[in-house]
Amino acid sequence: MYVKPTQDYWHGRIDDPTDRRSFRFHQMIKLANLDQLIEKGKTDRKAFAFLGFQCDEGVRRNKGRTGAKQGPIAIRKALSSLPWHFDEQTDVFDVGDVVCEKKEMEQAQAELGDAVHTLLRNNVQPMILGGGHETLYGHYLGVRKTLGPSAKLGIINIDAHFDMRSYDVETSSGTMFKQILDHDDKCGYFCVGIQKLGNTALLFDLADEHHVQYVYDEEVNDNEITTTFKKLDAFIDRYDQILLTLCTDSINSAFAPGVSAPTPFGLEPKTVRQLLRHIQSHEKTKSFDLCEVNPSLDEHNKTAKLAAQFIADTMMHVEQREKQY
Repeated sequence: MYVKPTQDYWHGRIDDPTDRRSFRFHQMIKLANLDQLIEKGKTDRKAFAFLGFQCDEGVRRNKGRTGAKQGPIAIRKALSSLPWHFDEQTDVFDVGDVVCEKKEMEQAQAELGDAVHTLLRNNVQPMILGGGHETLYGHYLGVRKTLGPSAKLGIINIDAHFDMRSYDVETSSGTMFKQILDHDDKCGYFCVGIQKLGNTALLFDLADEHHVQYVYDEEVNDNEITTTFKKLDAFIDRYDQILLTLCTDSINSAFAPGVSAPTPFGLEPKTVRQLLRHIQSHEKTKSFDLCEVNPSLDEHNKTAKLAAQFIADTMMHVEQREKQY
């Protein structure tokens, strides 16, 4: 079910009501229904859109701790008071949420895919706010619909887990990448931040069988991150477009406690920021989702605030990239 955007989450401190240099997100955000963007047509201006996916049915099916359905609201509230650092040629929209009703996750994922397709075909870059990591599958459906069946799509996932469990019984937040790789031979998968103790031996075997590239969490540190960058660059070169997804359970639980599966030895936030910036420096990267923020498990909104920082920083980096081309 599609829910239109609301101003309810966009408010906060006002340093000056007229001086643009003092503005924050809540003073500049534009609310737009998806059908309004269709009417608007393609824009020559740089445009981003926050699109929420209120769903944690996949987490429930995966026997995780639910609550990520409220993630999009918490992230918006955290974004609201962040300083605005975009030029006058950049628009940022809130286009509302796709909500999973009852247990109809597959229908909600299809609706999310249609919404992502609408944004992409109107030259608006989706910034998707999950939701459990089942968000990724709806994101993928929209990107694939936009690209068509013959284009080569690379998916880069910053995550402690492969999310390649069997879906013989039902799909979940732990099955999406196997679903995609089983049915899309034009798609490749690279996972950064994999934890040895976060995945069974079977999952490592499945990853190898599906030719998944991955980098362990301990490999992504200050001394080795340039090696990871080179591997990512080589992967990106092989594809027509890149879809980027971040699962916040990849981050050290001291910084991101509000997730379904906390990771004590996860990645440092500055390392994740470096990864996001590097991947977004490639013009092939056209969309981004951030998942698994669970406000019911968070501590003082720590995880939601970190997610908001990642999103805002990523947007600024994309804007800088676009100016170079």
